[in-house]
Amino acid sequence: MIFFRKKREDKSFRFYTRLHLRVLTGLKASNIDELLSLIKEVPGSSIYYHTHHFLQQHRQLSPEPPNDFAYWITNALNEDVLGEKVASIDTISYHTIRSLRNEIVKTIEDYIAANPSVKIRFASSDKIFHFIKSISFILPTRYSADSLRGFLRILRNISADSIYFHMFEARLRLDKETNDFSFWLGTSLMEPELAKKITSMDPYTYTMDDLRKKLINVVEERIKNGKS
Repeated sequence: MIFFRKKREDKSFRFYTRLHLRVLTGLKASNIDELLSLIKEVPGSSIYYHTHHFLQQHRQLSPEPPNDFAYWITNALNEDVLGEKVASIDTISYHTIRSLRNEIVKTIEDYIAANPSVKIRFASSDKIFHFIKSISFILPTRYSADSLRGFLRILRNISADSIYFHMFEARLRLDKETNDFSFWLGTSLMEPELAKKITSMDPYTYTMDDLRKKLINVVEERIKNGKS
């Protein structure tokens, strides 16, 4: 009789990174009705781009990412109140692009219903809103971790693009309930408390550099408390 040894399940965390390509959709808006109609129709990659691209491009500056829709409403249509309402949408509360899109649509629709005069405002020809979409290419890196110490070591050296992918894009754009780090820590390393700490962080309030430091700090703290 021949016995086969069952292959041990690989519980290591593989780090990925991403490259992105900006593409003009050819769609544009000059007033609030056109903007609203196109927000409903454009691909999710366009909604994602216009709510996240600042985080990708300005890693060491203000952590508050401007929402392109809110910025345009405020600065091109001079509708400060609506601009503030759209800007105040708490992106971290939404787990899918679909739900984020729906909240943006609802916010604008509710404002139009209460303030129909907003429809007569038009942007000047040099302030037309052009919809852009982001095409992502997800690539594996050479880094993988199978322990907290290994995970910490890689966190210190991995690219900001990799951290961005696992903390932002994997959760929202790929329709996951939580970020990749928390999911792995909670399910593979059986570290539910550490996973919860990372999940409870609001990554939108950090620069990418500060987000890396925060992640390192919480993992270091857990290791000092006796977990290797």
